Amino acid sequence: MVVECIMKTKELTKQVRDKVVEKYEAGLGYKKISRALNISLSTIKSIIRKWKEYGTTANLPRGGRPPKLKSRTRRK
Repeated sequence: MVVECIMKTKELTKQVRDKVVEKYEAGLGYKKISRALNISLSTIKSIIRKWKEYGTTANLPRGGRPPKLKSRTRRK
């Protein structure tokens, strides 16, 4: 029996996301981009979907509860 461990990973750098979009614009498919850059297919799809929707590959702000402590208070 094989048990897969799902772990959180770090975000990809802007340069890598730009490379994905560059290859997509050059006409490569999702699978070819995925194999070339050794990134999962779902990540490639996600990057391209966000790029089409927002026109940027920058990290977008996420929702969530605002911090209770301000950064200045946290430093003390």
